[in-house]
Amino acid sequence: MNIDTILKNIDPEISKILDKSLSSKEISISDALKLFNSKDLEISIISLIADELRRRENGNTVTYVVNRNINFTNVCIKQCGFCAFSRDFRQEEGYILPIEEIVSRAKEAWKCGATEVCIQAGLPPNMDGYIYVDICRAIKKELPDIHIHAFSPEEILYASMKTNTSVHNYLKMLKEVGIGSLPGTSAEILVQEIRNKISPGRISVKDWINVITTAHKLDIPTTSTIMYGHLETYDDIVKHLDILRKIQKETNHFTEFVPLSFIHTESPMYNLGMIQNLRGGADGAEVLKMHSIARIFFNLLIKNIQVSWVKEGQKLSQIMLSSGANDLGGCLINESISTSAGSQYGQLLRPKEMRKIISSVGKIPAQRASNYKIIHKFETEEEIESESILDKIDPTVFGSYKELITINKFRYKYK
Repeated sequence: MNIDTILKNIDPEISKILDKSLSSKEISISDALKLFNSKDLEISIISLIADELRRRENGNTVTYVVNRNINFTNVCIKQCGFCAFSRDFRQEEGYILPIEEIVSRAKEAWKCGATEVCIQAGLPPNMDGYIYVDICRAIKKELPDIHIHAFSPEEILYASMKTNTSVHNYLKMLKEVGIGSLPGTSAEILVQEIRNKISPGRISVKDWINVITTAHKLDIPTTSTIMYGHLETYDDIVKHLDILRKIQKETNHFTEFVPLSFIHTESPMYNLGMIQNLRGGADGAEVLKMHSIARIFFNLLIKNIQVSWVKEGQKLSQIMLSSGANDLGGCLINESISTSAGSQYGQLLRPKEMRKIISSVGKIPAQRASNYKIIHKFETEEEIESESILDKIDPTVFGSYKELITINKFRYKYK
């Protein structure tokens, strides 16, 4: 049975929308909403169409990046209801890593084959606003070839306020000292009414857009994200996606889109019953819809759809690799934020394991750089089974979040 025959067996409206996407035409907001409200066989067909669009864009290759997360402090002035990572400055579990320790961790990752360090953290009350500049400068001095993927729009806005400079000028300083790209996190859901409930006081939709578009104008690429599975409706999701698509049309500097399902296990707003009608994360159908419809909605604009293994686990991630996603993300090494929220999928996924996840669904695994340039394709069984330093190393040498918050020498002290 070919695709045309399959499309005749579902809702005619959905069939027309999918036919439009297969013809490389842009679907509308109302089209996307119709897809999100799909059921039964329609969901499977949407997934098939998304995978066909992925194949057209990326062939049979699925990528991953070898990187390390360095969350250098968990102390934060914000009290977002979904966040289990942050600590108030008065709490004993608050920590902050000195710059020399951040550099040491970056060097350790580089020796293990990492090409990228991802740096994000909380917002300490007495933070030196130039610390992000100093971090980039120090890392680049020791590791000139490593890619620094760092500092969310929330962090950029906070630092610009701390230094009494504009977002534009602060980003310009970061570019001069070697920042490679920004994570498009702190987006959560770009609908202010929902943000006011799950993260009051967090960066506004307007400010998030300003930081991202300013970075793009300075030729600093960013990722794009969404957090879903909490209070949002499908209408809210589509509004969020539409904002991202409009930005991409204007700047073409989003490297990828990363759906992030809400991890509720240790979330304060879930455990304390702070918000009515709060859901405990997205279910499997929602995860499938999000990745598939994102591929269709961003068709030819955002070429890379990433599935977060740390959020979804290895098995569900495999399904997403046949439902529109073409990237498995990073090894992470020290992922702390999702882990502290209750994610059960670990802080490290070795390169060999990532290649097996990819190859077992009939795709060709490839290690990539942060800009998605292919470093190496693993096309034979021998290559897939080969082991790097990171494949052989005992992951306990990297430490863990639970261990980090107990180390006295990194204890945060409020001045």
